Amino acid sequence: MEEIRNSIKVCVTGGSGYIASWLVKKLLEKGYTVHATLRNLDDKIKVGLLESLPYADTRLVLFQADIYNPTEFGPPIEGCHYVFHVATPLQHNTQSSKYKDTTEAAIAGVKSIADCCVRSQTVKRLIYTASVMSSSPLREDGNGYKPSFNESCWTPLNFSFTFGEGYALAYTNSKTLAEKQVLSYNETEDGKLEVVSLACGMVGGDNTLLNSQLPLSVAVLLSQITGNLPFFKNLKFLQELLGSIPLVHIDDV
Repeated sequence: MEEIRNSIKVCVTGGSGYIASWLVKKLLEKGYTVHATLRNLDDKIKVGLLESLPYADTRLVLFQADIYNPTEFGPPIEGCHYVFHVATPLQHNTQSSKYKDTTEAAIAGVKSIADCCVRSQTVKRLIYTASVMSSSPLREDGNGYKPSFNESCWTPLNFSFTFGEGYALAYTNSKTLAEKQVLSYNETEDGKLEVVSLACGMVGGDNTLLNSQLPLSVAVLLSQITGNLPFFKNLKFLQELLGSIPLVHIDDV
């Protein structure tokens, strides 16, 4: 089994993020060869974080790739059997002439990555890191919630939310539309690519991999204690979307 895993290549986009860095760590520990992408390979802190992981010296390959230049994901995906698309644009690159906002960039990014997976002829499955903010069980008329919370739930983007503004609203729009785009490949590529979407809630837990930097999700969770009003509004927005605050530990993601 160890020899089989050593021959399997897995790509993880956004490799230095909270979820992605733990994913890289777990994959290396299980014996897989990992292709991890970073926006900037000159970032010594992020590169050092990944290169310090056990088995990184023999089974980790780093690539530079940015959602705002999605064609860069071709080389890291080439030859891989599985792709974990974790990266997502959190702030708009105002220097971009291609996209007007993070939503356009995120949609173009997942499309380009999915196309790379199909062209590779080696990728068996694309696993997309989604968000529960895309899966609101709100009724279409906004009057209460549906009786069950399942795969048919999509956040209505035409609503005016009390706490949905700025970054939180832009993030919800981009994650919702990008997820719909990538899942469409299950219907349009004649079985050439299997796409799986994993919707994560507020992720907490050990953040030692981030060199004591507080992950955004953890900062939002602690906002009632720290008194950070913008983050607390994000927490209230999540409650407004879902009717509750879903929590998940990083090890369970």
